[in-house]
Amino acid sequence: MTKALKKLTGKVVVITGASSGIGKALAYEFSRYNAKLVIGARNIDELNVIASELSSVGVEVLPVKTDVTSEGDCKNLIEQAISRYGQIDILINNAGISMRALFKDVDLKVIRHLMDVNFWGTVYCTKYALPYLLETKGSVVGVSSIAGFHGLPGRCGYSASKFAMHGFLETLRIENLKNGLHVMIAAPGFTATNVRFSALTADGTPQGMSPRDEKNMMTPEEVAKIIVKGIVKRRRNIIMGTEGKISVLAQRILPTVIDRLLYGYMAKEPNSPFK
Repeated sequence: MTKALKKLTGKVVVITGASSGIGKALAYEFSRYNAKLVIGARNIDELNVIASELSSVGVEVLPVKTDVTSEGDCKNLIEQAISRYGQIDILINNAGISMRALFKDVDLKVIRHLMDVNFWGTVYCTKYALPYLLETKGSVVGVSSIAGFHGLPGRCGYSASKFAMHGFLETLRIENLKNGLHVMIAAPGFTATNVRFSALTADGTPQGMSPRDEKNMMTPEEVAKIIVKGIVKRRRNIIMGTEGKISVLAQRILPTVIDRLLYGYMAKEPNSPFK
């Protein structure tokens, strides 16, 4: 029996944003280790498809329609998990949305929406899951971004929401140092998901296209495997991808240089807001 199988068999895992991308890949990855799943997202039809596929191979899975901007929905997600399984061992705050616009051009409702999804969604779900996670000495995971370690030009609201998530989770970790709670921040590099297609433009409409060539990006499945391994090892932070690791390190020792490099890098995107 592998270490991961031994540690994850029978564990109850709650995943937000589980209808696509990294969240969906996480559901399938955890299913390989006989975990019990609670998957939340707004798209209940897609959740039901995932649940049907996993149930057909013997995985216990509960789909729950969840809009993480709603405190009531987040509370219901956790209550449904407890009602079905009686415990929660792992909470993965994965639901997220991005943006692409300069701050001078962006409607403030866009930034507010990103904070509601990326930050408040994490806070709501964690608040209601925390008592149960403390009982199991479980794990809270925030699926973040390199944008949470340093500002990403053209993504001001996205970076702000991820910085806020980091501050929240790091404080949560310190407050529970003696309670056995594991808190992990996972920061994928550029990943081939639909997040970029649904990223909001200055007026709040989805951009509907990816500004990047996705063939060289990480896949959601690769990211999911790294996150699961990190949970098993109870890692603190995981920064994925060579570019991500270099940029985070450079931010600490050569901040002015990385500022200029990031500006140039983002300005080269097709239809860049810098042009």
